[in-house]
Amino acid sequence: MTYQVILPAAGQGKRMGAGKNKLLLELNGVPVLIHTLRVFAGDKACSGIILAIHPQDEMEFIALLKRYNITKVISLVPGGKERQDSIYQALKTVKTDGVILVHDAARPFIRKEHIHRLAETAVKTGAAIIGVPAKDTMKKVQDSVVMETVERSSLWAVQTPQAFRISILREAYEKAERDKFLGTDDSSLVERLDHPVTIVEGDYDNIKLTTPEDLYFAEAIMKKREKGFY
Repeated sequence: MTYQVILPAAGQGKRMGAGKNKLLLELNGVPVLIHTLRVFAGDKACSGIILAIHPQDEMEFIALLKRYNITKVISLVPGGKERQDSIYQALKTVKTDGVILVHDAARPFIRKEHIHRLAETAVKTGAAIIGVPAKDTMKKVQDSVVMETVERSSLWAVQTPQAFRISILREAYEKAERDKFLGTDDSSLVERLDHPVTIVEGDYDNIKLTTPEDLYFAEAIMKKREKGFY
């Protein structure tokens, strides 16, 4: 089982308030982007990485890839206005079939065993996503008023990677483009094909670094892992 992976990395991370691409921020002296890339670059099952980037970051990204000896990046693709646009541009460069993963570059704590379970599930079913069961009580709210308490046992917080047969994901993106549909994630596009999507349970460490507070959680996760706790 092998796979390719698309990493959308063109966002400017305005909610992080860093004044630059948040992927260039450092954890333990190493950029977030490199932490994420190392997971896939060190995985024998990964046959190639496609980065969707903002053109203004291109030279800095190229320098980082060289500095940290990341050799599995097979192409740098200009990103679009929306995350969905960036992924579609990257997907257009893929000429083979097989399994493709889409992973947020700002999620550096994904574990290889979860990547493998996800990819293997996508081989069998065509579409698989990773997530964790909701831990909090969930309320449906309208105009600041609670309408109902939602049954928690059926709710999951969805993460990335998300894995698909390339032909299925391509069809989903082509349909979204025709319909001018903007989804919240790749799975939402595939669901519009009425194709079943299987969920694989991951772990709560697989956070996305979005706001400054997330950096504190990231440091705590790194310290935990340094002590051998997973």
